[in-house]
Amino acid sequence: MVCRRDDQQERGWSGGTADVPSRHGAAPPARRQALQSARSQAVEDVKEEETIEAIALIARLKPGAESRAAELIKSGPPFDPPALGLTGHRVFLSAGEAVFLFEGHEVEWMLDDLVSDPNAWQTHEALDAWRPLIEFPPRIAREAYAWEQE
Repeated sequence: MVCRRDDQQERGWSGGTADVPSRHGAAPPARRQALQSARSQAVEDVKEEETIEAIALIARLKPGAESRAAELIKSGPPFDPPALGLTGHRVFLSAGEAVFLFEGHEVEWMLDDLVSDPNAWQTHEALDAWRPLIEFPPRIAREAYAWEQE
């Protein structure tokens, strides 16, 4: 495609109009200021919102433990997720692993409090039920990437 100089100016490619940013140059001062203001407001909005974090516990299952793990998962969590402050909780099960996903604001602290609370006997009983099924101590995986459609 061949572009004439006035086509380029109409499209803003050459910086020939005051309202349109050039293809290789910066936006005009008024537009640049509006963009900077919008960007600053977006940063402030993100700071005001609570960031939802995710953490996963990955437990390697002993051979033959999948059916018992499925039974434990079916009975549900030994805690009340909303009362704990979680915004999401999922469990994934494969032939060799169980992956427990927890989501919420400061989720790592919530889990630490839950596991260390001596009065959370249901949680301790549930952990005791999982111990014979797991080969090694569970690994912690922190979120490295996330995408969600809004």
